[in-house]
Amino acid sequence: MGAGHTHALHRPGDSVVHRLPAHVKIVVAFLMVLAVVATPREAFAIFGLHFLLLVGIWVAARIPPGWLAARSLIEAPFVVLAVLLPFFAAGPRVEWWGMSLSLDGLLAGWNILVKGTLGVLISVTLAATTPLRDLVSGLSRLRVPSMVCVIATLMLRYLEVIAAEARRMRLARLSRGHDPRFVWQLGATVRSVGSLFLRSYERGERVHLAMLSRGFTGSMPAFTTASASRVTWSVALLPAAVGLALAISGYWVA
Repeated sequence: MGAGHTHALHRPGDSVVHRLPAHVKIVVAFLMVLAVVATPREAFAIFGLHFLLLVGIWVAARIPPGWLAARSLIEAPFVVLAVLLPFFAAGPRVEWWGMSLSLDGLLAGWNILVKGTLGVLISVTLAATTPLRDLVSGLSRLRVPSMVCVIATLMLRYLEVIAAEARRMRLARLSRGHDPRFVWQLGATVRSVGSLFLRSYERGERVHLAMLSRGFTGSMPAFTTASASRVTWSVALLPAAVGLALAISGYWVA
């Protein structure tokens, strides 16, 4: 995957967060997600402190909140689930604005909503400050199996190719009078999905043959990424350490 390929979640910059080695940021993000998940759902104030910790990282990385919010909408299905839980869960109920809500459902919905939102924001922050190539290199440096790194590299590279193919097919349909707003034209869209699958499969075979002809043996060239000093690790792990301390303190607050 060439260095020139970027993704929609990456926001180029030259902040202290952007300059951190990718494997360091991956470890920090994992520990911060672990801290959020480990926080008791009843410790409401602790989740606010987790969010403030993230805000500090965004300030250091110079990432606008609006940019992050627009790319966090991926969690919308989980928000719907969290909203519905208080209405359908069993257990003691409470009246609120004429609605009968389950107390257990309220807590479960809050748990899904706050932990899912913080987890998505942490992941988006990692993606915003780290190019895809560096993410894969960081995983390789963390001793992730080489086959996983190869699959991730090819997947990330050829998602762009498949997306471009889908755009060309859509443009071809529209130029021939297709209007996706009409329900009776749904069949054309479904057939296009099948055609896209076949084209992708055939393209994959051609790419694999081309790689074999160039000496591909099942493993990619060794990934190289900058090492991190003890000072870098110490500074980078500080937010994760604070997050884990907040999670532990949550058991006294709850």
